[in-house]
Amino acid sequence: MDLHTVTAYDIARAREDLVADAATAFVGGGTWLFSEPQPYLRRLLDLSGLRWPALTVTDAGLEIAATCTVERLAALSGTETWPSAALFHQCAAALLASWKIWKRATVGGNVCLAFPAGAMISLSTALDATALIWAPDGAERRIPVQQFVTGNGTNLLGPGEVLRSVHVPAAALASRTAFRKIALAPLGRSGAVVIGRVGPDGAFTLSVTAATVRPYVFRFPEPPTPGELADALRTGVPADAYFTDAHGAADWRRAVTAVLADEIREELS
Repeated sequence: MDLHTVTAYDIARAREDLVADAATAFVGGGTWLFSEPQPYLRRLLDLSGLRWPALTVTDAGLEIAATCTVERLAALSGTETWPSAALFHQCAAALLASWKIWKRATVGGNVCLAFPAGAMISLSTALDATALIWAPDGAERRIPVQQFVTGNGTNLLGPGEVLRSVHVPAAALASRTAFRKIALAPLGRSGAVVIGRVGPDGAFTLSVTAATVRPYVFRFPEPPTPGELADALRTGVPADAYFTDAHGAADWRRAVTAVLADEIREELS
């Protein structure tokens, strides 16, 4: 879509170039930005000129640049031997996007949009990832992605702040995982995404996304019993956190989340 109100398109080459006002939008892949009218915009600031390394593997884990494409991240499932490696492609496929979108859409863009069905939010939350935020004054901070996304389309980014990267800790990469997704149609947007993980220490973690307006994470020292898991979901997710839209009713989302969660519990037990 043509953004006819935009009169300037700049490319950032260094952190000092990341100066933005309310009429400026940072551009990663632009797949959502150019998909609908943005009448408030006057300027676009392209992040590609910063040339951040897409993926950096260290002993501490995996650093994923905000500008890393979904395609590049999904490819890790075929190249890495981490026990959690399959999850990268599974979550990318939950986007149900064409190969053209995969080549352009970025991890940072998906996380910052903060939509419930954001597949990169599902991935990051399940793997205990943290978001590195750059502030305009040169400061930076790290926030768990689970906390970074605060609601349907809302996050903790302040004015002029930029998501620099997402970090997945080594312990999460070394975890066994189980993935479940459900939609109203075979090629429909995710109605619920539930992911389980058992770490090297035997601890069990379950994340719930897409069904709720923000991510929820549940932790147990070991795989829980069916009753323990059901109680955690019932008391840990407020009833109004499940939402209704064209892709599913709130009561359906709540019910299928419980079913998928128990399937994951059984698989990883």
